[in-house]
Amino acid sequence: MSSVELDLRRLDPGLAPRQSDVAAAVDADRVRVRGPVHGLAAVLAVLLKAGRTAVVPVAWEPAADKDSTGLARDLGIGSGEPRNLSLVRDDHGGVLLHHGRVEAAGDGRRSLSRRIGLQAHHDDIRIADGEVTRIDVRPDWLAVDTIGVTVMVQPLRPTQRTSGRALQVASDPARILRDGVPFPRPVSRWTWYADDRVRWRLDP
Repeated sequence: MSSVELDLRRLDPGLAPRQSDVAAAVDADRVRVRGPVHGLAAVLAVLLKAGRTAVVPVAWEPAADKDSTGLARDLGIGSGEPRNLSLVRDDHGGVLLHHGRVEAAGDGRRSLSRRIGLQAHHDDIRIADGEVTRIDVRPDWLAVDTIGVTVMVQPLRPTQRTSGRALQVASDPARILRDGVPFPRPVSRWTWYADDRVRWRLDP
């Protein structure tokens, strides 16, 4: 059995690994990933593209940052048996494990002072239609094929929270963050969804 270890501990925050850093996962029978959340997400995206998420067990040694610690707790890293988990993906080939965001295009500075015009649906519920500050998305690891969505219309005002399978956004040019990594260009349409046809295999 071919086992591959990918050491991504030196991966900088907000920077996706190079394709060559994770390519070895495609042909492996088992993968161990060491590093932050966005490193693990990149490995799963490679396996997803190859159609191998359900057959390649993935073990993860999380980094010490806050997001990694939180996701490790949610996934029960270090305890339990191998199990098949939901996979939250987007319509641009990416995978979301911990936290996604839609906000006004820019470099992310003073993000709370900028607003973006958009319309968003969470399943069949329209959750935004007009200007908002941002939309946050998190996979719900206590449920199956579910994402939680929070809409912030204005800073320091109550937010709207919903739970469902898919989020669809049509907007002015938007900045997308996937587990802290910015998508390379602004987009005007984006979808995150928990794909009920696909699973990934966690070896905790």
